[in-house]
Amino acid sequence: MIKETLNTRRLLCPLPVIRTQDKVKQLSPGAVLEVVGTDPGIMQDIPAWCRINGHKVLDMRAGDHEYTIVLEVGG
Repeated sequence: MIKETLNTRRLLCPLPVIRTQDKVKQLSPGAVLEVVGTDPGIMQDIPAWCRINGHKVLDMRAGDHEYTIVLEVGG
């Protein structure tokens, strides 16, 4: 299981989703990607993007002005 981290801190919608999409294109199915950002909108936007594109959200965490989503790249 590959785990990569994508830093989307200080980026506002729609850039975190666009950067996530670009990163996922570089990964193989089954790879695990952690997306970290400061825009609370990613907590809705990235899971919605995952559902549309066949990826699986493994974990979501909200902390001190920082949000983390872990997803598995679909095939």
